[in-house]
Amino acid sequence: MPEAHVIQRCSRRRADGVWIVAMEPVELARACAAKMWEVDQTSRSFGMTLEAVGPGVASVSMTVRPDMSNNHGACHGGVIFTLADSAFAYACNSYDAVTVAQHCSITFLVAGKVGDTLTARAREAQRTGRSGVYDITVTRQDGVAIAEFRGLSRTTGGSFLTPDGG
Repeated sequence: MPEAHVIQRCSRRRADGVWIVAMEPVELARACAAKMWEVDQTSRSFGMTLEAVGPGVASVSMTVRPDMSNNHGACHGGVIFTLADSAFAYACNSYDAVTVAQHCSITFLVAGKVGDTLTARAREAQRTGRSGVYDITVTRQDGVAIAEFRGLSRTTGGSFLTPDGG
C-alpha cells in the first residue's frame, strides 16, 4: 500500500480550489484501500486480510473461527455477509469517491465450516454516475463457491486522499 508521502506528492489543488489526485488507477485504488483499512475496525476484528484491490475489484479473505459458527456448527451467515460486504466496500471505493451500500443481497449456496479459509472476490458489473453494481463470490479454500452477493452502491461525495476530504 502507498505511504502518505506518495499521496501528498500526487495531490494538487486546482485554481477553483478543488483537489486533484493524479495517480494511475491501480495506485489510486491501493491508496484508497490503505486509508480505509486504517479505520476499518470491523474487517480487522474479523481477522480479514485485504488480498488485492484495483479499480472496481477487491479480494478479501478470512479464516472461520469457532466464535463465528451458528447453532448448526456452520459459519454464521452474517459473518459470510460481512466478508462479502467488506470486499464490496473496497471495490466500490477504489476511485477516491466516498461510496456506500444502498442495497445488498446474498444467496448462500454451501455451508462454510470452522477452519475454512473464505475469500470474497468483488468485481464491478456496472458503474454509471453515482450508482454502481458489484458482484461478489465467496469461495472456500478448495475453490467451491459458498455464496453469491450483489451490492448496489451510491457515491455520497468526499474523498479519502485529498487533505480536506473532498
